Amino acid sequence: MTADDKPADPSVGRVLDDWRNAAYNCFSSGHKFCREVCPVLQVTHDETHSPTAFHANLVAMDKGLLTIEDVAADYVNCTQCGACELRCPNTIFAGDFYRFRTRTVDLVKAMRALAVENDIHQPEWQRWNLQTDELKAEPVLEGVSQERVADWAAELGLPIGGETILFCDCEAAFYRTSQPKAVAKLLLAAGVEFGLMREQWCCGGPAAEMGYVDQARRFAEHNIADWRAVGAKRILVLDPHDYITFTEDYPKYFGDDYDFEIVLVIELIAELIRDGRLTLTVPVERRATYHDPCRLNKRKGIHREPREIMRAIPGLTFEDVDHVTQWGYCSGAGAGLGIEKPELTAAISARRVEQAATLDIDLLVSACVWSERPLSEQAAPHAIEVCDLMELVAHAAGLQPLAGLNVAAAGD
Repeated sequence: MTADDKPADPSVGRVLDDWRNAAYNCFSSGHKFCREVCPVLQVTHDETHSPTAFHANLVAMDKGLLTIEDVAADYVNCTQCGACELRCPNTIFAGDFYRFRTRTVDLVKAMRALAVENDIHQPEWQRWNLQTDELKAEPVLEGVSQERVADWAAELGLPIGGETILFCDCEAAFYRTSQPKAVAKLLLAAGVEFGLMREQWCCGGPAAEMGYVDQARRFAEHNIADWRAVGAKRILVLDPHDYITFTEDYPKYFGDDYDFEIVLVIELIAELIRDGRLTLTVPVERRATYHDPCRLNKRKGIHREPREIMRAIPGLTFEDVDHVTQWGYCSGAGAGLGIEKPELTAAISARRVEQAATLDIDLLVSACVWSERPLSEQAAPHAIEVCDLMELVAHAAGLQPLAGLNVAAAGD
């Protein structure tokens, strides 16, 4: 079979048509710089888990040497962090002139979707998405249900609907409820008017990342209909994963009909502090560093505002590393890796905590609720605590105590 021949399976042919040029472009370059920053490869040292292998698989499929059945499991080993895309010389150098960026994340998503379309499932992903489809929210713990999706806000008296609504991630809504409470209290203290959805479903992003694109689209259609029904025009997003979904997936689904303003809460909070609408007066006597969520720093280029916020917190000693250094850092929690391979996520999180420990800090601050659970599980041996940035800000604003954290640094 030559590159011009079409395989018998039309779904495979469609994917090869979409990705043939990218695959050959990567395969022919042979530089493999992307391995340096891949969080999975740093742990497994398995070449089949590398971004170059993800492209080489398509070359082999195009030549008739491999099938989707042969390679589907390889694509589990990716957090879709985007580090490889930034490190690729085709992005760094050709991108300067041609405005080109390697799109390994989209390639991985396409291959996972192709596998599902051909009834090739990873067992834990299939279980997770079947449960999400039934519950309309991810099964992040026992007891998830639509009746409880807004329980975190029960004491706040928030209205339903309005021009501005707050979308609360599944992990935050059910597991780390102190985080959305902190966000809501900060917004209310600054005079920001907002409400909630009537019936919030999962954003659908995780399903799309694991290859269940039809389910993702159905969830998106429900949420869009709910937003329109309550008169929403501006959606406040507290989680980087939802932000990616609402700014990348939803526009692809709905095109010009998608006319909502998507606002990342971290950027809004930085603006409110900058404008004096939020005042931070409660000292936090800790030595901290910041963990860049992959979907903010690497995927969206958002790294200044979280640091601006941390530097505004009184009493906090902030030990920073530059945002380029953090290209190689990851919690391992993204794109369903922790669902299918929790031991791999744990190893990546352990590596991230070890990197933080070299800065002689006692607090690791994140801006992604999905990263905070695996990082917390690996932090104890290093006498490091993990905290959400918004919870830290709410404490510094005198609005909410830091649940479970010692706000005075050891030895102070």
